[in-house]
Amino acid sequence: MARKSSSSRLRLRLFGAVWLLAMVAGAYSWWQVRHWRPDRADFPVQGVEIGTHDGTVDWVALKAIGANFAYIDASASAFARDDSFTRNLEDAKAAKVQIGALHRYDPCQPAERQAANFVTVVPRDARMLPPAVELDMLGDECPNPVSDQGIESELTTFLNQIEMHTGKAAILKITSRFQSRYRIAARIDRNLWLVRTRFVPDYAGRPWMLWTANGDLSNEATRDGLRWVVVQP
Repeated sequence: MARKSSSSRLRLRLFGAVWLLAMVAGAYSWWQVRHWRPDRADFPVQGVEIGTHDGTVDWVALKAIGANFAYIDASASAFARDDSFTRNLEDAKAAKVQIGALHRYDPCQPAERQAANFVTVVPRDARMLPPAVELDMLGDECPNPVSDQGIESELTTFLNQIEMHTGKAAILKITSRFQSRYRIAARIDRNLWLVRTRFVPDYAGRPWMLWTANGDLSNEATRDGLRWVVVQP
């Protein structure tokens, strides 16, 4: 009986040790992901995407941790606007961080209304980076589903209108699910911005210009994790 009890205690201790090691390894792995950025030797130009959920941004601190540029969320769909856009724009300029504006595209809304929303928010400024358009929501998710041809046609209209306003060709920020559904990278010729934490993305079928390499980077400049972006050298 004593041997069985001793054997049970040993198994419990071994289980506890294994569990503790697994917890430590998991915590370290999580810490590594939260603090990971691509090596500057491989990607010399690095920056961030900033939006309302980031709260008040310390732009001086952001520049100090290595942000060479920032894309600031400006508008979404036909009516939504980021209330922090103007403040972030001015604060970023004061900190001498190069800036661009991003629109979250909504396939359920007409292109003209979305373009009008964007140009109302984003000033004409030749010093700004090319506009970026996030493509994630699918036309299948609309109350009245949008055809593949409708997606491409409306998106092209939207791009033409915002490019006329900014004077620069837009960058398409395409998620893997949007690309998988529409293969839009092969159908619309614009520079690409892809998203994949830690691993270099390859889902577009052609070279990319920007890469969100970490969507939750621990930092001292914002209240939550940063979306850290690098430029293809």
